[in-house]
Amino acid sequence: MPTYVTLLNWTDQGARNYKDTAKRAEAFAAAAQKLGAKLLNIYWTVGPYDLVAVVEAPDDETATATLLQLGGVGNVRTTTLRAFGQEEMDRIIAKAAG
Repeated sequence: MPTYVTLLNWTDQGARNYKDTAKRAEAFAAAAQKLGAKLLNIYWTVGPYDLVAVVEAPDDETATATLLQLGGVGNVRTTTLRAFGQEEMDRIIAKAAG
């Protein structure tokens, strides 16, 4: 299943409600599952991003719907990257090499 790395920053609302961040992560995992995606892991980070989430989804549309729903709650803004594992990259290289 495709993997997505999402960089998250708290909004003002999210920062004000920092005490609920672990509960919000659990709610996100449950919401993702209902849409057909899976939260593989979430990390709270120090630096330019407040959190990093690793999500699997069957396709870009499901991943986008999942992250739009998350952003719609108002606690975070997201930047999402499609990530490729080694087997996927091997196939990409094979295609590129012709």
